[in-house]
Amino acid sequence: MYWEFKSHAENLNSIGDGLSKEVAQRMKSERLKTELITNVSHDIKTPLTSIINYVDLLQKAKTEEERTEYLAVLDRQSHRLKKLTEDLVEASKASTGNMSVNLAPTNTQEIINQSYGEYSAKLEAGRLNTVINIPEPVPVIMADGRLLWRVIDNLFNNVVKYALPETRVYVDVHVEGGEAVISMKNISRAALNISAEELMERFVRGDASRSTEGSGLGLNIARSLTELQHGKFSISTDGDLFKAEIRLPLAQ
Repeated sequence: MYWEFKSHAENLNSIGDGLSKEVAQRMKSERLKTELITNVSHDIKTPLTSIINYVDLLQKAKTEEERTEYLAVLDRQSHRLKKLTEDLVEASKASTGNMSVNLAPTNTQEIINQSYGEYSAKLEAGRLNTVINIPEPVPVIMADGRLLWRVIDNLFNNVVKYALPETRVYVDVHVEGGEAVISMKNISRAALNISAEELMERFVRGDASRSTEGSGLGLNIARSLTELQHGKFSISTDGDLFKAEIRLPLAQ
């Protein structure tokens, strides 16, 4: 009888520990979401303040040279504000699952090439050599082409901002079990002396985005959008090597 009660007690303790971990994880997730919204809202104020100030300067400008300079700043900051706002809206929708998802057979090569085409000039400007490896036959997955494009787009954007110049960027696709695995690897400009989980949290908090123009939401948006398509998204680091991996089911 004693051993039976002891066994039940141990089982209850195990269940209690599991519940405690789940609650702690959910609280942590909600806290990070709150920090994410707070930081991006703060970031939005920077270009907004700049726009207000430069509109005032433009009104007082006396030469054509000054007007041209101020208009260039206004154009740049307005585009930055637009991107930050779009990221904030998309992150909010993705984290709550409040997005329409249309899963259909999707050609991985078409999506990757389309996104690479958008960033090829920026990658070349950053002296980054991109190597894309896609097997034959090209894997066809069940995905939402629009959302998958956004995931790949965010990964290329991350590479442009944080990769070490004059290095290679590898985009690889392979089939593993019933899934297609899309990975993107690059050498980081900054030392990656923290774990992948801490790195993801740092993006949420905005620490990594302070020195670059952007929201720092790219990886979190990529993860949320991948999960909405019943896929898995992960990042890993090995020294200064950064790797992002997307797993999505193959089309039957």
